[in-house]
Amino acid sequence: MDDLRSVRDDKRDVRAVIFDLDGTLTDTEKYFQRAWAEAAARFGCTLDREKTLALRSLGMPFVDEQLKAWFGEACPIREIKAECGRIYASMEKEHGVQLKPGAKELLPKLKARGVVIALATSGKTERAERLLAQTGIREYFDKIVCSNMVALGKPAPDTYLYACGVLGVKPEEAAAVEDSPNGVKSAFGAGCRVIMVPDQAGPDEEITPMLYACVSSLKDVIRCACPED
Repeated sequence: MDDLRSVRDDKRDVRAVIFDLDGTLTDTEKYFQRAWAEAAARFGCTLDREKTLALRSLGMPFVDEQLKAWFGEACPIREIKAECGRIYASMEKEHGVQLKPGAKELLPKLKARGVVIALATSGKTERAERLLAQTGIREYFDKIVCSNMVALGKPAPDTYLYACGVLGVKPEEAAAVEDSPNGVKSAFGAGCRVIMVPDQAGPDEEITPMLYACVSSLKDVIRCACPED
């Protein structure tokens, strides 16, 4: 069920909306979930659903640290990551990339209200540019921020702090749209208003207090970013 309770109580103007990519704008997180599990299995490591969910939006070198914590120093991290990339690419080629419901409706509405828009992803710049262009939404984004542009990726706040900086807004003037706990923690730590649109799993007890709102679809984000709607 949508939780918009705080929208009634917080009337601060939102000057910017910053989106995560995989699982938030594009329906690609499901590919990564399968790719991580299959890649690890090929090297004798078991990644169950709980573990693959923990890797969502996790920036480097946090992925390396997490894999070491699970499988020890001898874990073939580089090989697993490379295999994950190959499996993901194969899935994307076979099944394509679709936008999450509501994306095509939300982005022009935000632009019409004079809101600046950025992408904040743990992925690489080239891939982000390609997916936005491929899905027909690149024109709506004023800036693209990727984890390689900052010292620490998600869940550290660096990505969102940097995004706010390049957009010329204060974190409290920005809404962050995320689907995963690591992304939520990053945006909340930066001081942004966090709107969660769950993809693979809903919010847990740890991140629920960090949320400004939790909605079931991107089409409902407009009610959070522009409370008068």
